Amino acid sequence: MRYVELRRHTDNDGDRLTAQGIADAERIGRDGLHPPYAAFVSTGAQRATQMVAILRHAAGQDDVEITEVAGLRSSVEDRWRTAATAAGKGADLEAVRRIDPDLVDRESWLLGSSLRRVVEALPEGGRALVVGHSPTNEAAVFGLAGEVVPPLGKGDGVLLEEEAGKYSVRPLD
Repeated sequence: MRYVELRRHTDNDGDRLTAQGIADAERIGRDGLHPPYAAFVSTGAQRATQMVAILRHAAGQDDVEITEVAGLRSSVEDRWRTAATAAGKGADLEAVRRIDPDLVDRESWLLGSSLRRVVEALPEGGRALVVGHSPTNEAAVFGLAGEVVPPLGKGDGVLLEEEAGKYSVRPLD
């Protein structure tokens, strides 16, 4: 089996974590990690990379490089924002899909493909910690595992488990 802890970054202002976002990431680092990790992955956005660095340090694994996987970050973020806003606060991926089905279908495939590459790069029994965004994290899970997960709050996440090419998803403990 291989595992991916996929989290949404904590509170931010623009592309940086706020003081509250940093404090929340540090709390997650104390209370919510499952090391050791074979990989630490960011979408390349500064807020995601900042959170990954905090969590990597909390896990005691500063010697493991942070990898940026741009394919886990949408190139059409404004379109996502527009569709998510139209779907309403707290809307899940299916609600966003009703607003812009082409966006969700295409992006889920692209994001899911990138997430699959992260999983496939892990050794057997390996675990990755990935920090990204919402609703694109949810779209990546849908594209890879075919499951719609509830919208992720800031700092929240899911555990993706792969065994023999089959994927399952559950909330992080």
